[in-house]
Amino acid sequence: MSGHGKTEITDPVEEMLKRTGCIELHYKVQECIAETQDWRKCQLVVSEFRKCMQDYESKKQKLSFTQ
Repeated sequence: MSGHGKTEITDPVEEMLKRTGCIELHYKVQECIAETQDWRKCQLVVSEFRKCMQDYESKKQKLSFTQ
């Protein structure tokens, strides 16, 4: 089969996270929550993800001011 007719569904949230550079940390948060069944036990990776997103937003704002 050559792959014709296959439709790949793209998740807009996942596409946005890829642009931020934080997608791997997002996956780590999801994995931790799936393993522990308790987001409170995942605060280290949640904090890393939050910092990554804050850094991205900060860089994005700096770029918008310089244009």
